[in-house]
Amino acid sequence: MGRGIWISSSVLALIWCGAAQAQQAVPEPDTSAALEEVVVTAERRTSNLQQTPIAAAVFSGEQLQNKGVTNIESLQFAAPSVTIQNSGMGNSFNIRGIGKTENSSSIGVGVITYRDGVAVFPAYLQNEPLYDIASLELLRGPQGTFAGQNATGGAVFITQKNPDLSGVGGYFTGQFGNYEHVRLQGALNVPIADTLAVRLAFNTDQRDSFYNVVEGAPTEGDPGAVDSQSYRISVLWEPTDALRVLFKTDYSTLDLGGYPTTPVGSTDGLFDIRTNGPFAAQDEMLRSVLNISYTFDNGMILRSISGYQDGSSLVDSDTDGTATLPFTSHIDVSQRLWSQEFNLISPDTGPLRWIVGAYYQDDLITFPEGGYITTQYLSSTLPLLVATTLEGRNPKTTAAVFGQVSYDLTDRLELQMGARFSRSTVENDAISAIPALGLSITQDDRVVDEKVTGKVALNWTLDEDNFLYGFVATGYKAGGLNGPNILGVTPGAFEGEEVVDFEAGWKATMLDGRLRTQIGGYYNIYENFQVVIGDPTTPTITTISNVTGETKIYGLEASAQGRFGALGLDAGLSLSHSELGDFFAIDQRGSLTGGCDPDTGPASTNCVNVGGNAQTYAPEMTVNLGLEYDFAVAGGLLTPRVDYSHISETFGTIFANEARGDRLEPRNIVNAQLTFEPSGGAWRLQAYGTNVFDEEYIGAVKSGQRYAGPPRQYGVRITRNF
Repeated sequence: MGRGIWISSSVLALIWCGAAQAQQAVPEPDTSAALEEVVVTAERRTSNLQQTPIAAAVFSGEQLQNKGVTNIESLQFAAPSVTIQNSGMGNSFNIRGIGKTENSSSIGVGVITYRDGVAVFPAYLQNEPLYDIASLELLRGPQGTFAGQNATGGAVFITQKNPDLSGVGGYFTGQFGNYEHVRLQGALNVPIADTLAVRLAFNTDQRDSFYNVVEGAPTEGDPGAVDSQSYRISVLWEPTDALRVLFKTDYSTLDLGGYPTTPVGSTDGLFDIRTNGPFAAQDEMLRSVLNISYTFDNGMILRSISGYQDGSSLVDSDTDGTATLPFTSHIDVSQRLWSQEFNLISPDTGPLRWIVGAYYQDDLITFPEGGYITTQYLSSTLPLLVATTLEGRNPKTTAAVFGQVSYDLTDRLELQMGARFSRSTVENDAISAIPALGLSITQDDRVVDEKVTGKVALNWTLDEDNFLYGFVATGYKAGGLNGPNILGVTPGAFEGEEVVDFEAGWKATMLDGRLRTQIGGYYNIYENFQVVIGDPTTPTITTISNVTGETKIYGLEASAQGRFGALGLDAGLSLSHSELGDFFAIDQRGSLTGGCDPDTGPASTNCVNVGGNAQTYAPEMTVNLGLEYDFAVAGGLLTPRVDYSHISETFGTIFANEARGDRLEPRNIVNAQLTFEPSGGAWRLQAYGTNVFDEEYIGAVKSGQRYAGPPRQYGVRITRNF
């Protein structure tokens, strides 16, 4: 930590001296410029966000950095209606309370993430950093037409910077902070010919752990320490005005040290751990994307997006969070994913515009022999220590065709209609066993799911500054198979989740383009809502079930962005209510006697009707507010910025039992940054702080363990552009 403080002091002194000694003319903040136009590409063509009938937040790479967003998890403090629980090898990403609440390969994500047009791994390998980013588009609500299945809550489209034919350029950033944090990042753009350019980018991250071991010692690893490297090469070839070929390959090795936890109800601090088990968290991933587009003479575009991804994840955990019990977990999983999408896009001219497309995805998750071992007691009443193993394959395929038509009924009134047909298959070829007792259970099942989703929207452009829209959309999360569990869960299928989404909104531009606002309301009705129930006796085993009654989620969202001379601001607010339908489920944290029928209810004191409870990780309120101001100082501009985020209370399980630790307290997070840009724009010096008031909060609760949110981090960042 001493090193981080020394570097911070030195660079702040450098900032001060540079400002005092510079002899160049002092630049004045631009007091006349309006906000720049924001565009979205998620609907397969470029359009102005203020005239597109979707609820979305869009950030540039610079805006993400200014807000302290360096990975998917920290995005929740920058956008309304978002919560993200980092609880191990996969983030639980939820928008409007819909997404994923457990790390399981059996269930869809609910919020799908795309990088450069390719859907990334849906189960594991979710901790890839954000670097050299052009834009991030966060879409709220079901995205059934373009994103398809696994997007009942929303979708995120990340565009990483492309090569540029205009000239040599790039940047280098060095970041130094407390916890001995060193982050180096950069990019180099080189045109090789008039039609060919290459861009190289990298990101390295090293940081000490946030955690203190107060009892026991880890048998392996350094829990919570970070040592990660990521590299990217991008090639752009434009031999003619009509043909564009873009190829990107990303490679990352992420060593996160392990995922420390403390038991629910523990009186220790969240960063004081007790352990006698191993720790490891190592991800390795490769992704290649080939994007080819051809523009015909009449303006029609034919596009092909091909993706290949290969990754492996190794996690060792002390699953009881104590230095006494010998419960551990070892997971070694690999995933391979092929995808192909074709689009045919009409010209933007004329009253009729359309898009048609086709999509195919082949996903394979593999647990090799010895790759999945959980050690725990046989049951709460029989403390016999046993090792449960799982090995096998989980292949999945998805095939889809989709299209959307837009027609101008008048100069100001537009009708949009879209639909998507999807066919998915899920297979489980697996064996769960307790080798010491000679017990095993085999699963060799396959389910096929077909569904049509769609959207009908009516868009009214009142004038160039006001846009109204209303639509009805449907979404679908495919059904699947629960994996085998030798300790009691019979392998079985769960049904697909369906949603009908009613939305209306108003987008306005005011004060000569200096202020933009977006306000909208939504009402979602879910059938066969998929819920995940963890087993605290076997923390790595979960069961997916369908809520039999209607689940409803509805709310209001508002956001604004403004620029008034030297003052810049952005704000977001969401108010929502979620209500699970009637459904009886077993809370396995209590003693169990008798059965539990999902429809008729208890033969057991722990058979609980969760009807009326809030959906997991669905806050009733989120608030985001960012303010910055440009000061003209000797030699450049000095810009302080503050970002505030509030996420109201949430519940970590569908049982919403406060006595058992299900309630997560509200959190109020403040990030701050001070930026000095000398005249000329080549250098940028920044002092930053995240969670500056060091609020200690529980980020997630799963299987009887609580996961801590990141503590205060601070440091300096130096960027050189060229």
